[in-house]
Amino acid sequence: MSNFMRRFVAVLLAVGALAQVPICNVESAEEATVVDGIAAVVNGEVITYSQVRALSAPQERLFRQQYTGDELAKKLTELRQMAVKDLIDRRLVIQAFKKESYEVPDHIVDQRIHQIIQESFGGDRNTFVKTLEAQNYTLGEFKEKEMEKIIVGAMRSKNVKTNSIISPTKIDEYYRKHRDEFTSKEQIKLRMIMIAGHKDTASAPAQKELAEQVLGKLASGAEFEQMAQMYSEDSTKDNGGDWGWIERKTLAEPLEKFAFSMPVGRISNIVDYAGNYYILKVEDKHGGDTKSLTEVRADIEKKLVQEEAKEIQDRWIASLRQKAYIKTF
Repeated sequence: MSNFMRRFVAVLLAVGALAQVPICNVESAEEATVVDGIAAVVNGEVITYSQVRALSAPQERLFRQQYTGDELAKKLTELRQMAVKDLIDRRLVIQAFKKESYEVPDHIVDQRIHQIIQESFGGDRNTFVKTLEAQNYTLGEFKEKEMEKIIVGAMRSKNVKTNSIISPTKIDEYYRKHRDEFTSKEQIKLRMIMIAGHKDTASAPAQKELAEQVLGKLASGAEFEQMAQMYSEDSTKDNGGDWGWIERKTLAEPLEKFAFSMPVGRISNIVDYAGNYYILKVEDKHGGDTKSLTEVRADIEKKLVQEEAKEIQDRWIASLRQKAYIKTF
């Protein structure tokens, strides 16, 4: 075996684990039979509608549970278009592999099948074969599919080479622009008393006076929970005005501004909003802390490496498409 072939086989072994697709994802023979046809042609090789359906079937079943009517039809069309694109890309990669006259030794595929049997079937080869038969797959067909997955993974690994080290400047820039990613959600534990203002009636002054009286009682040591049960007019009245733990965007903006700026244990002044009167108390708060760059540097570097790899892969696939004859139906 040549030095290059040894290196290529090493790549195959390294990416083999990434190529696994559980057998349960293979289209079942119980699915409704649809007349087959040509979905696309890639440099003379045909992609059939049955291949498209086999790839999209698991997600289609989920969509049929989530959507109906025109929305379902739109989702299914988009999904099948994505499946066709994916199958075209796979075919281009396999054609590139064959053009270079590479080969996958049989023992590589056999090792992959052995791994699947061990991990998914407890080492029981008979159960594995029976499962294939139940899904209308022969062992030879399954081996061919696994070989294609190994080829695609190996070719992408070979052609998508990235720098394993990202410059500190790029990491710093990403951290500055995406601080929200590294900031935990800010939450407060809130109690609130709401006294309706009845703005369009003569009772508005009396309601504001009532709110001031309640605030005075709270300032004199009255329990907030009891005051809420006695005077509050919103849906949390019976729970003593307890809103539990809330995040930003839960309250109207003026109320949120007061609530999230208050120290724990502090009772607000009367907040006049939309014709009603509010008294707030923050019982506890957590979150809102941003991790330091030192803490997240490794995560950012990993993410940037992955993004660079995807960009390179997309460019490589695009170059294969430009040189190919592709027709979809």
